[in-house]
Amino acid sequence: MPTVSAHVARTLSRHIDHVFGVMGNGNAYFLDALERETAVDFTAVRHEAGGVVAADAYHRASGRLAAATTTYGAGFTNTLTALAEAVQAHVPLVLVVGDEPTSGRRPFGVDQIALASAVGARTYTVGRADAAATTVIAIEHALTYRVPTVLAIPYDVAALDAGPVPAAPEPRLPEPLAPRGPFAEQGIRDIAAALSGARRPFLLAGRGAWVAAASDPLGALADATGAVTASTALGRGIFPRPEFDLGVTGGFGAEAAMEIVRQADVAVVFGASLNQFTMKFGDLFAPGTRVFQIDIAGAATHPHVGGYVRADAAVAARAIGAELAAIGAAHSGWRESVDLVRAREYEPGDGVAADGRLDPRSIAARIGELLPEDRVVVSDGGHFIGWANMYWPVASPDRMIMVGTAFQSIGLGFASVPGAALAKPAATIVLTTGDGGGLMALADLESAVRVAGGRGIAVVWNDAAYGAEVNLYGLRGLAKEPMLIPEVDFAGLAAAVGAEGVVVRSLADLDRLESWAAQDAASRPFLLLDCRISGAVIAPYQQEIIRVNS
Repeated sequence: MPTVSAHVARTLSRHIDHVFGVMGNGNAYFLDALERETAVDFTAVRHEAGGVVAADAYHRASGRLAAATTTYGAGFTNTLTALAEAVQAHVPLVLVVGDEPTSGRRPFGVDQIALASAVGARTYTVGRADAAATTVIAIEHALTYRVPTVLAIPYDVAALDAGPVPAAPEPRLPEPLAPRGPFAEQGIRDIAAALSGARRPFLLAGRGAWVAAASDPLGALADATGAVTASTALGRGIFPRPEFDLGVTGGFGAEAAMEIVRQADVAVVFGASLNQFTMKFGDLFAPGTRVFQIDIAGAATHPHVGGYVRADAAVAARAIGAELAAIGAAHSGWRESVDLVRAREYEPGDGVAADGRLDPRSIAARIGELLPEDRVVVSDGGHFIGWANMYWPVASPDRMIMVGTAFQSIGLGFASVPGAALAKPAATIVLTTGDGGGLMALADLESAVRVAGGRGIAVVWNDAAYGAEVNLYGLRGLAKEPMLIPEVDFAGLAAAVGAEGVVVRSLADLDRLESWAAQDAASRPFLLLDCRISGAVIAPYQQEIIRVNS
């Protein structure tokens, strides 16, 4: 007869197609049932945090419910940083874990429910009689609130006979939030009236707008008003007319593009939290800009917002469009009058910096020219995050994945690759990581190479330092020794796990990327570019942080 673990595996399998993780005695029966009794694919990673990271990246690239698994105790505690990142990034994910037996905690046990709660994840614990129903509840919670949920299987329950698997109900999910009530409806009319009268309308969208599938209605709204558009780093590519788009706002944005944003007289923001980086620490808009925000948060998320409507981005965009049509609003003509192509240009760099090492801007620009167009960029955290966001454009928000940014973490990069590779099986997966984060994540270099194979590239920005710390604290006169890293041969490490590693000390060394891109993915190796860059070239977004903190 099916075990409790089989009830969990078979019920979960109706809603997922991949699970990532590490096998241990706390989840052995679950993985056995998953392999023998379901069609779900299990991908092994080499560190428990990597299981959650890979699942997180899988969701961001596919939009589907993510799943990971690990054992109890140390296996579970190893996931906490990745779990905190997924919570703060609003990733619907089910983490199946072993847990202490129902008889009580053992000497080596920890309070896993408290630990999960501390980072914002709720735990549901299955029993012998309710495993299938509890699994559905956990799935429903993850999808409804867009948050990771821990599904715990007590050790002494995992292998118990639980009888036939019942037909569990489908999860009930909320409808998209409509602008209901007189205040919200008036807010929609106010936004439409402001756009109708605007000479220089501007639309900004974030990842929330992508989650709401708002690309088409936002494109229609931009066409109706003649608005210039832009996105947050996590919303890049959401607007369907790139010729009228400024790219990313904030510290990743081109300087001339951000000057155009400050010319806007009306700005409407969809599905973006307006954090300090997007808002250039308060300098994104000019004081005279009327700023409206549409989001599902309980209230406006920035003090510069003058009008707020709580609603789903797609529903609200359609409502504003209908109101514009009803009042006969005219096209502003602003976007046709601005040289947006020139405004989007970034500094090409100097090739070689004053210290004799490579200028990361020049390397980033050249790599951007050589990368396959069908690509997904996955980013670790660190000083280098600006280079990919500035120089490697992507087609849509599900192709720029920044696991670690929400929680300000490093060391989650290599494990992102398997998740993105399985979510986008035809695309080239491009990892951007630093030497500090790369070393922290090294266990899953093997996972990245094994899963992505010839569709994978890793770019390591190797400046022999924790660059962000050098920029923020070394420049203040603090001792630099703790901020430095002995220069590591990442190309050699890549070769040890079956990849091809190339040390890049000149722009000519990137010729291997050009020839690699011309090869068929089935016949080429995973490629790692170990780029020996200068730490003296500071990314614009870091210069902004330095300015604010000084």
